[in-house]
Amino acid sequence: MQTAVVGVARTASRYRWIVCALLFFATVINYMDRQILGLLAPLLQHDIGWTQIQYGRIVIAFSAFYAVGLLCFGRIVDWLGTRLSYALAMFVWSLAAMLHAAVGSVMGFAMVRALLGIGEGGNFPAAIKTTAEWFPRHERALATGIFNSGANIGAVFAPAIIPALAVAMGWRAAFVIVGAIGLVWLVVWFFMYRQPDSRTHDDDLAHEKDEAEAADAGHAKAGAPGFKVLIRKRETWAFLIGKFLTDPVWWFYLFWLPKWLNESRGMDMQHIGLPLVVIYAITTVGSIGGGWISSALLSAGWSVNAARKTAMLICACCVLPIAFVSQVHDLWLAVAIVGLAAAAHQGWSANLFTTASDLFPRRAVGAVVGIGGMAGSIGGVLFSEVIGQVLQRTGQYWALFAIGALAYLVAFAVMHVLTPKMAPARLDA
Repeated sequence: MQTAVVGVARTASRYRWIVCALLFFATVINYMDRQILGLLAPLLQHDIGWTQIQYGRIVIAFSAFYAVGLLCFGRIVDWLGTRLSYALAMFVWSLAAMLHAAVGSVMGFAMVRALLGIGEGGNFPAAIKTTAEWFPRHERALATGIFNSGANIGAVFAPAIIPALAVAMGWRAAFVIVGAIGLVWLVVWFFMYRQPDSRTHDDDLAHEKDEAEAADAGHAKAGAPGFKVLIRKRETWAFLIGKFLTDPVWWFYLFWLPKWLNESRGMDMQHIGLPLVVIYAITTVGSIGGGWISSALLSAGWSVNAARKTAMLICACCVLPIAFVSQVHDLWLAVAIVGLAAAAHQGWSANLFTTASDLFPRRAVGAVVGIGGMAGSIGGVLFSEVIGQVLQRTGQYWALFAIGALAYLVAFAVMHVLTPKMAPARLDA
């Protein structure tokens, strides 16, 4: 009997990493579908004839409805569970990605980008809640860093594949082919994924005291808390402000780096892919490395507060050199600086996401991630308008890079003031 129990535990231990792999591939697809517009922007700008401000408004349409999607799916994930809610999100955003091929105007692109934003809003609330359900606290940042590195792998594959695909088959075919990949993942998800239960959880989830769950012990069966309960908590505001200040910087990298290389470095569609591949390959190291740092510190006996904040401060400092990238004339040195900043963002993000499950019980994680993600999207909307106006009026990127360099230290300071000890929130219901 004891042997059977050990066998189940070992199977569960292996299975949670299969779950992590599923989250990783979903995030790869998420970012390929998200990035394709930025990669094809020079070509589409020629065909559609949009201005810098109009392109900014198309990005805003995605950002605004991504905020709506995050908020709605945050609740949907807590209500329906991760299996069904993740499947719903993937279906909506894959359909929206393919529908890009059916439009040919600024308004049309804005509409399909809005639908894409709603669907893609389900990815991170579902993924973070799945990680909280399957992984013990000392592994969550590493697991988050691994699946979140899918954003970077997607960003590596996208410039390596999509421009060539668009040149060979046309941009409409590129949207259809890339969007259809999500439907393949959907079949695999339904076939392989199951919700965790007493037989699939291993001892790692039991031997470690989870302070957020302990603080919520009296309300563990109350179900998902309402937004009114969560928004009154300073822990929610710490996560919210961290996302609001730093998510827009990542979106700037995602949507404007191809245009920056085209306009400031004179690179055309045939040559733009390699620098982007290098940047996002560097970024992959940051995502996993940032999660590994805090996980290693926790395993070494550090407190959650010290481990998470040390990792986040390191990442915030690594972003600073990008403030001077516009003054760098050598292309590959500039690529290395941007790669370092993007890697630092992903390391920051892996730890920031994990603070949601550090500060809140599992029954609230989806909603908290949704609220924070919505704030990040609102920040993205505001910053996208600023970017469009600055580029339309000056054509210069240096001020935008400078803003991105300082955002993380400001966010770190605010979060530390709001959660000086990262004590778990106590929910009333």
